[in-house]
Amino acid sequence: MGADVGIVGSIGKVVGAKLTLNEIGQINKLVEAGFYLNPSDFIREAVREKLSAIKVIEYRDVDYETAKKEVAGYFKMKGEAYASEASTDLELDYELVCKIMDDLEKEGQMEAALCWGLRSAIPYTVTES
Repeated sequence: MGADVGIVGSIGKVVGAKLTLNEIGQINKLVEAGFYLNPSDFIREAVREKLSAIKVIEYRDVDYETAKKEVAGYFKMKGEAYASEASTDLELDYELVCKIMDDLEKEGQMEAALCWGLRSAIPYTVTES
């Protein structure tokens, strides 16, 4: 479902959006109070804030051994980290990172810093060999 978009010169596009009367009233009050130049200024700022708050993560497609080396190296570099951090920073699928961490733990190369809770809430550290 695409946005209703019209071209305005070379600097931008017009996007149509339906707002409730209550939302329009609140925006107008903010404009009248001097927080925004006009309703468009408010909407542009709201869109910028929302876009900066959302991080889209694209995962890389790498083979298991390469990913395993990267995960082990990540934890050696960080010292302590969460599975979710490794997944995001390395751009690897979370489930893959968890499987690799299980394997590294079984091999004695990694250990949980805590012995309870969910994996995503447990920091892991690299075991010194």
